[in-house]
Order: sequence, then structure tokens, then C-alpha cells
Amino acid sequence: MRWPNALRLSPRWAPYVLISPFLLLFAVFGVFPLLFSLWLAFHTWEPTSGLGTMEFVGLGNFTFALGDDWFWKSLKNTGWLALASGVPQHLVAIPLAVFIHTSFKRTRDGVIGAYFLPYITSTVAIAIMFSSLFSKDFGLINAALSGLMGGENIDWLGRPESIKPAIAFIVFWRYLGFNVVLYLAALQTIPKDLYEAATMDGAGRWQQFWCITLPSLKPMIFFGVTLSVIGGLQLFEEPFILTGGKGGPDQAAMTSAVYLYRMAFDFNDFGGASAMSWLLFVVVALLTWLTNRAFKPRGGSA
Repeated sequence: MRWPNALRLSPRWAPYVLISPFLLLFAVFGVFPLLFSLWLAFHTWEPTSGLGTMEFVGLGNFTFALGDDWFWKSLKNTGWLALASGVPQHLVAIPLAVFIHTSFKRTRDGVIGAYFLPYITSTVAIAIMFSSLFSKDFGLINAALSGLMGGENIDWLGRPESIKPAIAFIVFWRYLGFNVVLYLAALQTIPKDLYEAATMDGAGRWQQFWCITLPSLKPMIFFGVTLSVIGGLQLFEEPFILTGGKGGPDQAAMTSAVYLYRMAFDFNDFGGASAMSWLLFVVVALLTWLTNRAFKPRGGSA
């Protein structure tokens, strides 16, 4: 079947027409919300009253956010959870990936799938499962600790000093497999000749790990740490579900993302929430830049 000449696309415009559905959806669901949130950051707005009720307040929302004790507390909680869950992910994932890479051949795919499974599991299902495991009276974690060390059961989700480690462990457990897959992919790109030459020169496994494996993994470590920084500072699902969106006891589990949600939908302050989201974006961008500087080769270009 031949199309009429009027319906044919020229080679110059055909690629743009073919990707136009994606560009249209991206503009509606990506670019517009981004620009609208930036616009909201300089206004006060009551959504139920319509767009005509917007009032320009300049930097008032940013001033309020910077002077809000809850905002600073949410940033501290976010930083604590990001460090407590992110650093162990990589400290465990790297040696675990090396172990799987060197010890498993035929069953490697099954082992990788088992570690990767938590990453693709529903966050709601994970939160419900761990809320049961961390239960004060009937949780398996308290039962195991009582059997090993005795003592009273710990109210993991009901005390400020225990809910943070509980959430950090959940995040660590969920994203460990993702990092293992990243490092396994990087390990497969390291030439075997390097290890063979090192073995012939008398280098042991630890020397090979420190002098060959780790330097070769550095680009992937940078990528994984960057993802952990960005994801850790946007932590929302686990603390929101486990605390019912209220931040837990003494707001100990109220992350910045949870506080933004509460500002917008509990307190109806969409302007303040938008300003805080852009402040959080600045923090994420700054930490990402610092991560880049930390992993940049000495004497290299910026």
C-alpha cells in the first residue's frame, strides 16, 4: 500500500513526529509540574479556591522554610537515615559482589535474582512485612533478640531512638541487591589478565582486591554512591507507610519528603511545600557535586 504524497513525512521531520508522543507526555507530566512548583514557591495558594487566589509573596516561603524548626529537623532525620542506610549498602555490596562473582558459576543468576528481589518488591508489602517483624509483642526480631540476649522487648516503631535504625535497616535490605547487581556488572568488565599477572607476581587475594578490584570499581562506586545520595535524600515511602504519614514518635522518622507531603496535603501550604522542595533540590545538587569532587581523579579536569 502506498501512502498519498500529502501524508508522507519528509526524512527531516519524521524523527520528531515519531518521538512527539513522548515529548508531549514529558511536557505535561514533567516540565509543567516542575515549572508550576517553581511558580508556587513564590506564591501562597489555597487549591480549593482556584488559581485566582494566588498571592505573590516573593521570598516569603523560602524565609519561612529556613526558619522552620520542623524543616531543619526533617533534614537532619533525612541525613541520618541516608548515611545509616546508604553507607552499609556499599560496604556490604562490594565484597558480596566479589564473593558471588568468584564463587558462583552455574547458580550465579539465581543468587543475583534472590538478592535483587527486594528491590522490585512492592514497598507497601515490604513495609507491612517489617512492621510485623518489628512488632513489640509478637515480632520475630524481638523474639530472636530475647533468645540471644534476654531482656525486655524493644518498641522499635514506638520510640524515637529505635524507629530510625529500623527504617535504615529496611532501606538497606531493600537496596542492597540493586548495588550488588551494579558491582557485579562492573566486575565482569575487569580483564582477567590483570589478576593472572598479579598472581604470577606473588600478589595475594587481598592485594589483588585493594590494588586491582577497588580501583577498577571506582567509576561504578561513584555511580552507586550518587544514586544513594539522591535516593536517600528523597526517602519517602518507607517512613511514610510505617508511621502513617505522621513522622513517628517525636517526629523522629519525618524525612524531608514526608514533611513536604504534610505541608502540602495536611496543612494546605502548597507554596511553602514548593519552596522546601527547591531547597531540598539545592541540597541534593550540592551533595552530588561534592560526591563528584570526591571521586574525581587527583589532577583531573573538573
